[in-house]
Amino acid sequence: MRHDNPTLVAPPARFAGASALQFALLLTLAAVVLSSIYQVAPSAERLVTGAPRMTNLLARMMPPATDSVFLIRIAGQLLETFQIAIAGTFIGITLSLPIAWLSARGVTPVPAFSFLFKGLVSFFRTVPDLVWALVFVATVGLGAVAGTMTIIADTIGFCGRFFCESMEDADKKPQEALAATGANRLAILLSAIIPDTLPSLINAGLFALEKAVRASVVLGLVGAGGIGQELQVAFDLFQYQKASTIIVVIFVVVLSMEMLTNALRKKIA
Repeated sequence: MRHDNPTLVAPPARFAGASALQFALLLTLAAVVLSSIYQVAPSAERLVTGAPRMTNLLARMMPPATDSVFLIRIAGQLLETFQIAIAGTFIGITLSLPIAWLSARGVTPVPAFSFLFKGLVSFFRTVPDLVWALVFVATVGLGAVAGTMTIIADTIGFCGRFFCESMEDADKKPQEALAATGANRLAILLSAIIPDTLPSLINAGLFALEKAVRASVVLGLVGAGGIGQELQVAFDLFQYQKASTIIVVIFVVVLSMEMLTNALRKKIA
């Protein structure tokens, strides 16, 4: 039988009293949260009045359209969506590697200018992909090319950061051993850093591909090609049954891609 000695049990941690500054910050944070909820969160009245409209819309979306001509057109748009995601991710990863190398602390061959490359990666990362899509649609025109350029910019922002952090955290001993033999920065990168960080780089690349597929299905909403363009047309023309088919296809594609990349990541781990 187990006998617990109450004298050996540590007392539960207690919430320490907040200082005046902490109390003021907490009060300000609470005011911001409550103000935001009051300003933009849906009210009970809105939800009650919107529920019948939502029910009506869902009823008009059923059953999903299944005519062969439409499904063949959707298949073509889906193929274009995959091409945008794959091409954009591949080119983005290819460009991310040198940018990450030039920005990684303790690894870069240009330490005085590494902050410029880090700033470039931060810029690519902080601008939302739909904003990139609008920029590229305005510069190169409507279509898949604008979507591919959007995925490239988005991938550089994502992979550039993770590749840089992986290179900075790479094992230093092989790098020091190579440096002692007179190897230059490029040789150290190719012979010590890349082999050590390869699983991490592949993992980040798979996340980028998954992210690109999810992003590429909505880029068409702003004219950057892919199946999202078909979804926008369906809603604009009140063809809700076709819209529901496209939504189901998008769900299946994104879910399949998540399952595939998860399986690949487990295999690599």
